[in-house]
Amino acid sequence: MNRAGGDTTGAPRWGGAALLRPGVLAFTGSIGTTDVHAHHAVQIITATTSFTVCDEHGNRHRSTKVVVPADAPHRIEVGAQEGTVVFLEPESVPGRSAHLRAIRSGWTVAPVLTLTRRRALGAVVDDLIEHLAPLGTADEAIHHPAVDDALRLLPSLVAQGPISGADLAARVGLSASRLTHLFTEQVGIPLRRYVLWSRLRIAILRVQAGDDLTGAAHGAGFADSAHLTRTTRDMFGLPPSVLSRHVSWDLATS
Repeated sequence: MNRAGGDTTGAPRWGGAALLRPGVLAFTGSIGTTDVHAHHAVQIITATTSFTVCDEHGNRHRSTKVVVPADAPHRIEVGAQEGTVVFLEPESVPGRSAHLRAIRSGWTVAPVLTLTRRRALGAVVDDLIEHLAPLGTADEAIHHPAVDDALRLLPSLVAQGPISGADLAARVGLSASRLTHLFTEQVGIPLRRYVLWSRLRIAILRVQAGDDLTGAAHGAGFADSAHLTRTTRDMFGLPPSVLSRHVSWDLATS
């Protein structure tokens, strides 16, 4: 099982502030170590001092900027006292752009990500996404009315429990295949992944309100705390205990 590291004496531990939006998780603060893991999100790391990420072949990528492609096994071997980490869905325009840069040019040829204590994390994320998805390449089209209806219905449906794509499609008057295609195209991430991000947001809200992981998992529509743990590991390579106990969350909805 992949575990978050950071318990080496004197080494930085995960702790700071984070922002969660559909398809985007951003973190700023001290960056700890991790065991080997892989996650579907593209990971962009920038720090004020050099850190080291090892890939599955044992290559060490040491820099102040590293991009880890989607689904690539890796571990953070040496962390940093001050840095920013942004996770992006690879199906989104900015996520796909960052993924392809890392594949084509190497992990240490990173997108521009300005790090300064004076900048709000949301502003850093906005600038990064604008840099990766220049004007004219993303979200130009107005949403199909059925996609807008789906986005309006999803918060309450997510809170109620399991969601059937076919049921949601019927509610908005489209076939399931048509809705899933339009949703991915216009929202930027697949419907199933959007639901997972929504459930994670609810779980974090519940933990911040005092629930334990089991209560938060059930309240967010996960089968149990193990399901919540697997989801956060798959998406970010970190257990929910680290993301919840040591991080102050800004849970943006858009």
